[in-house]
Amino acid sequence: MIQLPLRVAKRHQRLGRTQFAALPWRVTGDSVEFCLVTSRGRGRWILPKGWPMDGATPAEAAATEAREEAGLVGIPDDRCLGVWSYVKGGGKTGAPHFAMVFPVQVTQVLADWPERGQRRRKWFTRDRAAAKLDAPELRQIVLSFDPAPQRPVALTTPQAAP
Repeated sequence: MIQLPLRVAKRHQRLGRTQFAALPWRVTGDSVEFCLVTSRGRGRWILPKGWPMDGATPAEAAATEAREEAGLVGIPDDRCLGVWSYVKGGGKTGAPHFAMVFPVQVTQVLADWPERGQRRRKWFTRDRAAAKLDAPELRQIVLSFDPAPQRPVALTTPQAAP
């Protein structure tokens, strides 16, 4: 999938109800680990996520959120792994949102990052990460994630018989 940078005026960045989430991952030995962060409010384990950013692709925006919320620097992948929906704000005044999830291969773990005082981060095995996440869609995304890059499939047109 080809992604182009979004053009979003600052005053409109929070009007949309779409966010971009990072699935930060690394390979250790023969297994894949995932890094989750805690939410600011209730301290639940979540994926780093945020609003669209002017001039950034959705995958780049997700990678920026991984750096800001978890202190993780990595290589974003343009393939969207899935989408999950949630209510932001909770209660009767909450608004429905959905987030697109993009894998970010972590290359560096920072000792200090912008939201360090507001969140915790922790690496989990695939099964433990899935168990920590509330949303069934997120659990499925983690459980089915394959770190091998996806290769485009060549579409062929049936040839007319001679």
